[in-house]
Amino acid sequence: QLHSDQDKGDGSLKYILSGDGAGDLFIINENTGDIQATRRLDREEKPVYILRAQAINRRTGRPVEPESEFIIKIHDINDNEPMFTKDVYNASIPEMSDVGTFVVQVTATDADDPTYGNSAKVVYSILQGQPYFSVESETGIIKTALLNMDRENREQYQVVIQAKDMGGQMGGLSGTTTVNITLTDVNDNPPRFPQSTYQFRAAESTPPDSSVGRIKANDADVDENAEIEYSITEGDGYDMFGITTDKDTQEGIITVKKALDFENKNLYILKVEATNTHVDPRFLYLGPFKDSATVRIQVEDVDEPPVFSRPAYIMEVKEDVPINSVIGTVTAQDPDAAKNPVKYSVDRHTDMDRVFNINSGNGSIFTSKPLDRETLLWHNITVIAAEINNPKQSSRVPVFIKVLDVNDNAPEFPMFYETFVCENAKAEQLIQTLSAVDKDDSYSGHQFSFSLAPEAASSSNFTLQDNRDNTAGIFTRKARYNRHETSTYFLPVVISDNDYPIQSSTETVTIRVCACDHRGKMLSCNAEALIHPTGLSTGALIAILLCIIILLVTVVLFAALRRQRKKEPLIISKEDIRDNIVSYNDEGGGEEDTQAFDIGTLRNPEAIDDNKLRRDIVPETLFMPRRTAAARDNTDVRDFINQRLKENDTDPTAPPYDSLATYAYEGNGSVAESLSSLGSVTTDGDQDYDYLSDWGPRFKKLADMYGPADSDKDS
Repeated sequence: QLHSDQDKGDGSLKYILSGDGAGDLFIINENTGDIQATRRLDREEKPVYILRAQAINRRTGRPVEPESEFIIKIHDINDNEPMFTKDVYNASIPEMSDVGTFVVQVTATDADDPTYGNSAKVVYSILQGQPYFSVESETGIIKTALLNMDRENREQYQVVIQAKDMGGQMGGLSGTTTVNITLTDVNDNPPRFPQSTYQFRAAESTPPDSSVGRIKANDADVDENAEIEYSITEGDGYDMFGITTDKDTQEGIITVKKALDFENKNLYILKVEATNTHVDPRFLYLGPFKDSATVRIQVEDVDEPPVFSRPAYIMEVKEDVPINSVIGTVTAQDPDAAKNPVKYSVDRHTDMDRVFNINSGNGSIFTSKPLDRETLLWHNITVIAAEINNPKQSSRVPVFIKVLDVNDNAPEFPMFYETFVCENAKAEQLIQTLSAVDKDDSYSGHQFSFSLAPEAASSSNFTLQDNRDNTAGIFTRKARYNRHETSTYFLPVVISDNDYPIQSSTETVTIRVCACDHRGKMLSCNAEALIHPTGLSTGALIAILLCIIILLVTVVLFAALRRQRKKEPLIISKEDIRDNIVSYNDEGGGEEDTQAFDIGTLRNPEAIDDNKLRRDIVPETLFMPRRTAAARDNTDVRDFINQRLKENDTDPTAPPYDSLATYAYEGNGSVAESLSSLGSVTTDGDQDYDYLSDWGPRFKKLADMYGPADSDKDS
């Protein structure tokens, strides 16, 4: 209440109020000065209000005292409960953590005045989550309260924390929050096989690197703590099998490393070990983080194809062996316990010429055709061995046959020898050196001997000297030769080798007698060279060349003239159409026949197509047709014909010879107009046709038909 010393209680003063909330939140009784609040006040909204009051004379409106200021403070009461900063907290800790391990800290705030009483003093407590977790009452720190909490037993925990003001005393306000706590995994569980022994079966035909089976050790941990590595530690199949780890399923895949053989060993026993790859040293006290199991692999028998004693065979045979000679034997056996009999055959795709054959029972290979080392040195064939009872079970082996050489080819000249001797040659003059080749192979080197054939040894004009180095020389026996007497000599030479059996052949050397200069250079070897000149003279060559040039010029001129000639008419006639009238002995198709002429154009000159070319000759592309003006409606027939005649005379595209041109034009009409009776029905009355009688005898029949009506009645 405000009161002025000037107030005598007679109602002459008036109290007014201004400042925070004046007139709205706070009102004043202007007569008594009592200040009242209009609604409930909230300290958390505004704790202090500053107001100003003054007393004025009601009649004059003047203040009777200076304006005074006063402060209204709102005293706090516990009307706000504690509020957590989050509605839900999420936290995680490793499993097997020690007691008192920090988990998370929760925080709650109270809007009440912390300086006034205990309204804002918050105390934390746990409502749900014991005995696993605890919370510090003053700080809100949550810690573990139980030792060795195992994720594999329970992974998720939900803890409810309460925050209460008034220091936790009775009557205080409270708020709660939820804390979700997850236990993360640690490697505290070793792998364990669910069974101690595993049984698998594998066919002996299983190829290497193929899977036999899968085993798996269980690990309660997750992620990298559950990663397992498998290995074979011992067993009689240590070198026959291997094991790898499937990273996706953590299974051990047992695979075959080498080919299995039921007949040699049909049972393998392995010891497989599973070990964690990431071991936590803190939990080694729980035991070794590995486990082992026994794996028994039973090898099953399958029907296998025959197996050859060698992976490949190499044989040798001389090229002169007779047909059906055995050159070697291949052997194959059935590896199965049944030991089924085997039959042999040659793959004919590798022996298309059927040079070799094989005994189907014992595998001996023999020749079926003669061999020739010089034709083919190596024969590569394939032999097939198949079970008689089951031919599908077969195997193949390559057989390489080398053909050995025998001396079955005689030596011969490496080329055709043709030499010459000068007419003025001296005796014992070397004119040619000979050599020889042999298709056969000689291990110690070829040694050839040369000699003249017996029939030429005594009567020949030449001698032969063997140089003992696989060459020989031909020498003249006499001086001077005459090519007009004998122009060519044929000298037979016998060549022999020194292999067994000795092979020899007779080769011929051609020797021409030629004219030479004093230095021995050949000039001519033709016997008629001195009598008849060889070849053509220079004058004859020039004459032939001129004839060829004249012929080429004639052809060029002829082609040029043909290009300048006008094209021939397409009309083909046995007679010359340039000086004769062509007779067409066909009636034609009337107006529908438009192959030769456009009849419509003849009837109507205005419908002429300016770009239409003549049809009786080949189209000429050198000149374009001239555009002519259409005849006027009043042009008569004579003017029309003269106009067309002038156009044809001056047309550059017209042929240069006489041609038949048709001029047909019936004119623009007749003064009598239409003579048809079809139009007579359109008139209301009879028409007068008396003028027909005046047209002459040609129109007499029409005059009789369309005469006066009286004459019709009389008749």
